[in-house]
Amino acid sequence: MAVLWVACVTQVLVVLDASVMNVALPSARAQLGLSEVGTSWVALAYTVGFAGALLAGARLADAFGAERVLAWSVVVFTMASVGGGLAPDGTVLIAARAVQGVCAAAASPATFTLLTVTFPEGPSRIRAVAIWTGASLAGGGAGNVLSGLLTEYVSWRAVLLINLPIGIAIAVGAFALNRKRGTTPRGCVDLLGAVLVTGVFTAAAVAVSSLEPGGDPRTAVIAGTVALVLLLALLGQQRSARVPLVPWRLWRNRAVVAGNGATLLAGACFQVAIWYFLTFTLQRDHSYSAAVTGIAFLPLTVTMLAVSAWGAPRLLRRFSVRAVAASGALVAAAGFAAQAAALGSGDLAVLLAPSLLIGIGGGLLNTPLATAVTSGVERADAGAASGLMNTSKQFGGAIGLAALTVLPAAGGYHAAFIAMSVLITAAGSASLLIPGRTRGPASR
Repeated sequence: MAVLWVACVTQVLVVLDASVMNVALPSARAQLGLSEVGTSWVALAYTVGFAGALLAGARLADAFGAERVLAWSVVVFTMASVGGGLAPDGTVLIAARAVQGVCAAAASPATFTLLTVTFPEGPSRIRAVAIWTGASLAGGGAGNVLSGLLTEYVSWRAVLLINLPIGIAIAVGAFALNRKRGTTPRGCVDLLGAVLVTGVFTAAAVAVSSLEPGGDPRTAVIAGTVALVLLLALLGQQRSARVPLVPWRLWRNRAVVAGNGATLLAGACFQVAIWYFLTFTLQRDHSYSAAVTGIAFLPLTVTMLAVSAWGAPRLLRRFSVRAVAASGALVAAAGFAAQAAALGSGDLAVLLAPSLLIGIGGGLLNTPLATAVTSGVERADAGAASGLMNTSKQFGGAIGLAALTVLPAAGGYHAAFIAMSVLITAAGSASLLIPGRTRGPASR
């Protein structure tokens, strides 16, 4: 179906670009003469733009139609990709990455909204969500591999320029869907709320990362205070906003609240952290090349993809969302603990074996949570629910990585993986708060 194709390919593009520059950064830095801080902002600009604009981006889908928002955001995303690929200096590259992130914040929730308004609750939606989730996982895993290959055999610029043909194909499909459905604009977007959300996100991340031993504690205190003040300002502003970023009625939906709580905790482990720590374990601690490291991620990615797309939907036909999610969290927790125990081995097979267990657990966890956060949501709020889910993932990933990178200073990466085991167990506990009636289609 055209809707599913457009939604999934867009999601692959958005997720892929979150990681695709990682391996290419050293080459870009050397050619453009970037400083240490400038180099880090090539990656940060995308993440900050993505996370900060997500809720507003989701409301765009509700206000102007998912098809229209998806089409135009992909057009601008593609233009920014070309600008970054042709960037003459670091400033242009960083600016292009920031624009990419903001466009991704509009495109990603629009893809999920497109699915929820196209497929009714039940077997068809669960299949669509499972495929969409699998596409997200595939994009994340492919990013590192693609980055290494293109950087080594073509150029770091090809990492961004490859988005041009993909973006054109997606835009053509999205515009065709928009013409077919003829969605009429029906609302507005809270830009002030989006700015406040971005401020809260950024200040909180700075506060947590400043807790590193040897860091200035005053920075953590100041950033934490700023985050708290901005959060209070956001809550007050949202109460009086004509169209809040997240409708208050969604906070009364227990499945949405519990599902997003579990998603945030799971994001702390799966969104960034596991790839970050495995990358440094393989390259720095065991001297494997970047190419081998990228390829080494494939078993984890493929396992998670297969379980998300085929295993989890079948289990959801017989068992409740919370039962499948909690079981997946326990399996993943065991995998993270096993990964901590395997870090000392120089054998690649021994090092990667626990990642298969992590992949199985993650696959069983992701699809049920994505189903829960849209359970009982009205069509008009589909975009807001999608944006809230994506924000939970991104915020959890950023704060999780900031916190977990503090731990190795005391206990090495072993401590980080143990902490991830605890966090994913907490995600499983949160999923038990999802109402028991939130079930797979066979149980309805």
